[in-house]
Amino acid sequence: MSSVAVIDYGMGNLHSIAKALQHAEPEVRVLISADAATIQNADRVVFPGVGAIRDCMQALHALNLMEVIMRAAREKPFLGVCLGMQALLTDSEENGGINCLNLFPGHVRRFSDGLCDQHGGVLKVPHMGWNRVKQKKHPLWHNIAQDSRFYFVHSYFVTPDREEDGIATSDYPEPFTCALARDNMFAVQFHPEKSQAVGLQLLQNFLRWDGAA
Repeated sequence: MSSVAVIDYGMGNLHSIAKALQHAEPEVRVLISADAATIQNADRVVFPGVGAIRDCMQALHALNLMEVIMRAAREKPFLGVCLGMQALLTDSEENGGINCLNLFPGHVRRFSDGLCDQHGGVLKVPHMGWNRVKQKKHPLWHNIAQDSRFYFVHSYFVTPDREEDGIATSDYPEPFTCALARDNMFAVQFHPEKSQAVGLQLLQNFLRWDGAA
């Protein structure tokens, strides 16, 4: 039986995403853990998270999970979700500026205040709710229609240095990168565990993915 480790560093709806992973692929063993050996021995790794990037990075340091995450991201199918995606960038402007893991060169920026849609309606920050996702070709989009809606909750978004790392965009109101991919790494700003059928399909695709582009 294959296994997937959900990294537990004290931030994120761990049981929600674990339940969604189990529902997406009942034969997979889902492990919620902060134990280095458990994470290293799992076939796949999910790095979730909600909250502030400063708290995230402090928790990773305190739990000695930095190298565990870096190694997993190099060696096996790896999925970052929401804050877990932002932590993979070089740095974030949140909390006055925080250095992150630099697995994807680039930066995390805050949505500007005073955003308006095409009709002049005010767009609130955080960006919260369902939004269309425009995909580029990747195995994790298998059986997910172009412009499918996923569920977002975030005030910050990623700006990768390398255009080829961006694998999907959404609009608020201008296009922003909402998914990243390189080699065996994939990361999304939206919450697949809250995105109903399309979210479960993405998680199933991840649990069946061998890490090849």
